[in-house]
Amino acid sequence: MKLIYFAWLRERIGVPEEEVDLPAEVRTVEDLMQWLSERSEAHAHAFENRKIIRAAIDRRHVKPAAPVAGAGEIAFFPPMTGG
Repeated sequence: MKLIYFAWLRERIGVPEEEVDLPAEVRTVEDLMQWLSERSEAHAHAFENRKIIRAAIDRRHVKPAAPVAGAGEIAFFPPMTGG
């Protein structure tokens, strides 16, 4: 599965995207963020406040409880403001 990181998430993790094989216990976006936060110190720093991080599965905005099964890509980004 392809993971894409935007804005300060990208800066904290140090890569714009990565390919991962998810373990079976990762079923939702929330599970994925928890799993990612355990991968490295950089990931832990990026996902330390998961409540504000937004996600999109295959370019559709989703809630943390959204299932990740069958997703081609998941993007993570901080909250955005309009202007």
